[in-house]
Amino acid sequence: MRRLLLVANPSASGFTGALFRDVSSILSETYEVTAAWPDGPDEARHSAEEAARSGYDVVVAMGGDGVVHHVGNGLVHTDTAMGVLPVGTTNVVARILGLPRNPKKAARTLASATRGRLPVAHIATESRAGAGSRYALFSLGIGFDADVVTIAEQRPYSKVRFGSIHYARTAVGRLFGHYRTKAPNLRIECLGDAVDAVTLLVQVHHLFTYFGRIPLALSRQPTDGLTAAAVERVAPLPAAGIVSRLGTRRDLGKMDGITVWQDFHKLVVHAEPQAPFQADGELLGLTGGLEVTPVPSGLLVLTPGG
Repeated sequence: MRRLLLVANPSASGFTGALFRDVSSILSETYEVTAAWPDGPDEARHSAEEAARSGYDVVVAMGGDGVVHHVGNGLVHTDTAMGVLPVGTTNVVARILGLPRNPKKAARTLASATRGRLPVAHIATESRAGAGSRYALFSLGIGFDADVVTIAEQRPYSKVRFGSIHYARTAVGRLFGHYRTKAPNLRIECLGDAVDAVTLLVQVHHLFTYFGRIPLALSRQPTDGLTAAAVERVAPLPAAGIVSRLGTRRDLGKMDGITVWQDFHKLVVHAEPQAPFQADGELLGLTGGLEVTPVPSGLLVLTPGG
């Protein structure tokens, strides 16, 4: 019988013991299920890495995008597939994969799922603590969006209760506050350009969403590779126009002060002073620089069968 490791995050907003027992029972009809209860992000990643080394067929992340990010990082470049049971606040990866929002329905879907490979982005970082390596499953950013995550995570109760509204409110407050007058501290080099900016966002998938059915796109043109947008200054830019273009798939690159790159093989950022950076909504600390490269088929995943 095929083996499955179920990595559960009991602190996820929709997690209950009864739900865990129900999805375990559903998955046990198809797999030999072993449960893992990681004590933090590093342990979640290490559990996935060890499962892959031990020949598990599937590792399922039960929680929000945080546990999915860490499990996915443990499975990149392996032949062990990742499954997702969405019980978190936003569940972006589950939406990208086309999984049902209901965890029990998602568990039944995983029982007859198809295997496929997803692109990811590799992030090599430099900081005072030394060099680092990480993968982003759907997006990464340095500057503004990572700053928003930093502030939003300081109020976990609001995150659980209000979800995307909490992040949106935090973003608006930061946009019209600190970032309205912030000078560029990032030098971004990509495809022969060198741009000074206050923030950078990189998109692994053409469309993803933090806000239910509202998709976010950095460019109107879809691509199989990465897309990045650098914002040189916030103050001269109409914030409403930026939000409108993100939500309606119009090109951000058409706005003065924003540079968009697509299908690049390497993007390099130098930050002075060090800036916060995030991947998949997970704050990863401060960095003095990072290098982003695409990994076209880096992660084996379970998706709904045809």
